[in-house]
Amino acid sequence: MFKNLLLGIIAVSFFFTSCKKEEEKDLTLSELMAGDIDLNGATAPTNVPVDPVITATFSTDVDPTTVTASNITLTQDYDDSSIPLTVSASGNTVTIDPQEALGSGTLYLLNLGSGLLSTDGKPLEALERSFTTEGTFAPSGVIAYWNFEDDADDQTGTFMPSDVIDIDYEASRNSAAGMAATFNGSTSLIRIPNGDNLSNTDDFALSFWVNADSTKHGQFVMGLSAWFGFQFEIAGDYSACKLAAQYDFGDGSSNSDDLWFPGNGETKDNGGWQGWTFCADLRDEGGVKALLADKWAHIVCMYNSSTKVGSMYINGELMKAQDFNLWPDDDPKQGIVGLKFAGNEGNNTFVFGFIQDYNDPTLSDDWANYSNPANNHFKGQLDDVRFFHKVLTETEIGLMYNSENQ
Repeated sequence: MFKNLLLGIIAVSFFFTSCKKEEEKDLTLSELMAGDIDLNGATAPTNVPVDPVITATFSTDVDPTTVTASNITLTQDYDDSSIPLTVSASGNTVTIDPQEALGSGTLYLLNLGSGLLSTDGKPLEALERSFTTEGTFAPSGVIAYWNFEDDADDQTGTFMPSDVIDIDYEASRNSAAGMAATFNGSTSLIRIPNGDNLSNTDDFALSFWVNADSTKHGQFVMGLSAWFGFQFEIAGDYSACKLAAQYDFGDGSSNSDDLWFPGNGETKDNGGWQGWTFCADLRDEGGVKALLADKWAHIVCMYNSSTKVGSMYINGELMKAQDFNLWPDDDPKQGIVGLKFAGNEGNNTFVFGFIQDYNDPTLSDDWANYSNPANNHFKGQLDDVRFFHKVLTETEIGLMYNSENQ
């Protein structure tokens, strides 16, 4: 009897030990990290860098054939868009690497699906984890970004300054914004080589904060060979502002056009140019000057190559739109495919603080001469300048303004 009891105990022990081993083979998530930031804790982190490499560690080895884009997804919360990922497996670790920089200050949802299997076929119980990237909101896809935190470095590391002349760094629009670049209106200049790489693109978006000092009448805020690349200008009486740019006709030729905002409400339907589809009427609110003189304003200028529409937003609201499809039938601008640099081949330098660079300038006119301090050198402050080679949505523009305006 004792022998039978002993055999029974051994059998039961083997049964439970065997079950335990089977349970240990179930695929469960042990750890989820973005660098040293825990994505698997009780509280979702809000300080994840925009270029994270995420590692998921599991209880047992993962079948690498199940580590696919259908089983692992990263979604941008505000518009439900999917972020392209590179995913791979090694033993019990899965590496998740976004193929492009994420937007800052943005909520993301990471999903690990039940299609993930262990090497012996055990499925993962599907789970979702969320995190927010560091900083204030900005859409993904930034190709150049200057935040002017005590220097003029491009935060992407691509468009670094070759020269910084008479620039001070002072408090920006709020504490979260940190510092801003201050221009003196006569000599201040920041020179950025290879500016043609900012301009040569089908889709284009420029976002920046500006605080223009109205004691200066006429402001060349920034420029790349003036309208032979692009320039942003505020009129001398602050009655209008514009992005003048060179547009590519797709056949080797190009010409300039102005995305001009006078704030008078004129469109194709009430006396304005036939391609102007929208213009905000600010005449009862003090005009453009009430938006741009002696106060911070957020400006976004865009060109959408698929629709051939140019637009300008100020403080999150559409101010001007123009449709090149509505230009006269014999006008080559109906065929615009994007922006193009057409300045001097010897100097493709983009500048903050004037209309063009002083070295080998495209325009020889005296009013475009940097050496004359009485010309329209920018006087005021600039901050958080971003370039995109994509079109931003109204939602993204509104989120960016509201986030950075806090």
